[in-house]
Amino acid sequence: MQVLERYQSQVIAVFRIVVGFLFATHGAASVFGVLGSKQAEVFAWPSWWAALIQMVGGALVAIGFGTRYAALLCSGSMAYAYFTVHQVDALLPVQNGGEKAALFCFAFLLIAVLGNGAWALERGTAATQRQTASVTK
Repeated sequence: MQVLERYQSQVIAVFRIVVGFLFATHGAASVFGVLGSKQAEVFAWPSWWAALIQMVGGALVAIGFGTRYAALLCSGSMAYAYFTVHQVDALLPVQNGGEKAALFCFAFLLIAVLGNGAWALERGTAATQRQTASVTK
């Protein structure tokens, strides 16, 4: 299906940007107590730290800087959230309210494996570094 493959890099980028933005806003809501969320107590384990990972990691993924590392950290934090918060109530995500945690976990795992796609800040910096290196040789 060459038609679909033609836009693969752009679709990966849109997926990365949307998932990162949603995750960052979820974390910002808890860190700052906005958008209808209760503010997490500063330095409280694990709520404040999870919110900070969500906000910063999601923003890094959205802009495409340190994407694979940030996505892996975000994926791991959602796996931790699922198994420590949600699975204690029931086995299946539909029973324990862990659908968002499971979806974010696997979405970030996919981003970590696939990489940035198009339109990433990291992509521009790497190209600039290669161009500078070739000019100085």
